[in-house]
Amino acid sequence: MFNVVLVEPEIPPNTGNVGRLCLATQSTLHLIKPFGFTLDDRQLKRAGLDYWEEVDVRTWESFEELQRSQLPDARYFFLTTKTNRAYYDVEFKEGDFLVFGRETKGLPEKLLAANIKNCLTIPMHGTRSLNLATAVGIVLFEAVRQQRSL
Repeated sequence: MFNVVLVEPEIPPNTGNVGRLCLATQSTLHLIKPFGFTLDDRQLKRAGLDYWEEVDVRTWESFEELQRSQLPDARYFFLTTKTNRAYYDVEFKEGDFLVFGRETKGLPEKLLAANIKNCLTIPMHGTRSLNLATAVGIVLFEAVRQQRSL
């Protein structure tokens, strides 16, 4: 249904949990190298439970490689704390790419600057960020909700 992109994920349980979210929503998980773990990491598989083998996971050497492999009209949304545009102010379409950064640093500044019009945030108070899997769940399920209500 959607495409979830994790750019240089560092923590295996987060990636495993995001994989389960993707499976539950029939979405594809795209992982951009380098990773802070290996794909056979037992923590990754433990978080993904016995579902990990069923997740549609694709790995890429770079974000640019992922983009080159898609149609030119593919839509990408970049989640960051460095914008004011809320994720729920967007009308998501099936096939959209929801792009999330590393747990410790977020998305690269260069990538955000090049895509400023497609940057989104999860408004929050009292904390600077949320757990990666939580953030993916919030945005992904809003996108799914929008499609199911059409």
